[in-house]
Amino acid sequence: MGLVKRGTVWWMDFMFHGARVRRSTGTSDKRLAAKILAKVTTQVVEGAFFDKAEEPNYTFGEMMKRYLAERSVLKAPKSRVRDGSALKHLLPIFGEMVLSEVTPKTLAAYRSQRRTAGAATATINKELQLVRHAFNVAMREWEWCHTNPMHRVALESAHNAVDRWLTEDEEVRLFQAAPPWLQEIMAFALNTGMRQGEILALQWQDVDFYRGTLVVMKSKNRERRTIPLNNIVFALLTEKKAAGREDGPVFVTGQGNPLKVRYLVRTFTKARNRAGIQDFRFHDLRHTFASRLVQRGIDLYKVQRLLGHKTGIMTQRYAHHCPESLRDGVRVLETPVCVGTNLTQPAVIDKGQRCKTLK
Repeated sequence: MGLVKRGTVWWMDFMFHGARVRRSTGTSDKRLAAKILAKVTTQVVEGAFFDKAEEPNYTFGEMMKRYLAERSVLKAPKSRVRDGSALKHLLPIFGEMVLSEVTPKTLAAYRSQRRTAGAATATINKELQLVRHAFNVAMREWEWCHTNPMHRVALESAHNAVDRWLTEDEEVRLFQAAPPWLQEIMAFALNTGMRQGEILALQWQDVDFYRGTLVVMKSKNRERRTIPLNNIVFALLTEKKAAGREDGPVFVTGQGNPLKVRYLVRTFTKARNRAGIQDFRFHDLRHTFASRLVQRGIDLYKVQRLLGHKTGIMTQRYAHHCPESLRDGVRVLETPVCVGTNLTQPAVIDKGQRCKTLK
């Protein structure tokens, strides 16, 4: 057994059952570290230091490599890209660290460093959430570690919920600036509320013209949902069906190839810029769909089902679009309750603002 200094902290370094074990003493005081090492030496000899064979000393980089191969690959394409982007920032800091070296303190320092560098709150949280999930998998399924340091690290407070919808004037300008194939997709999004990935993944076999519905097979939360087709979408799909193939993706390029997300986003961004529209993303077409439903009096539960939200929390952001649904709550005050009157009978206010009880 011996002591090795890593940074400012002394680490124990010894062999156990043919495997190398490195454990932090948690102190930069060499004398205290030597006492801890002596105590551990005694415990190892007595067989009391390990409840079972010590966990292998996997690094953060090894954990993330396996996570990408086994778990990230199961995610939606955009989520896989996001994981890769997050690791570009995480690996230079934690990649060579043994898992036991990744502590709440080092993660909190990373959070502060990213904030200082100007990273968006949502970006920082996505990176930390990736670390949390990877550690959970490594702890519960792979038995690579005993604890998850992210359980003691708070995420950044985020107040960046986007509630942007398209005005009628902006809609006219956007459609005029877009090519025909993009106009079809935007009209489809505005009338179904489907996500970008769900639209591109839609297959002709998922459309039921007889029932006037379509089924979202690949949703963000991995649950199928059925969306009824209104006349606009039904006519759009009928026209495409008559002019195209009867199988494969519904929306394709002019050459009949599947549309790529990057090509769609790039073309949409160009059309938006030509139309002179600010701060509007393709995903905001989904917000527009939901906002317009609520503005027309559709209750939030139906909106939740159409959007595919598991709970009503996400759908609540649209509640302010329909103040009329709250009007009856304040109208009860139009009938005042007067002290000293018979409260079982309705009361009115006369021209002199004196309370009178109807006989």
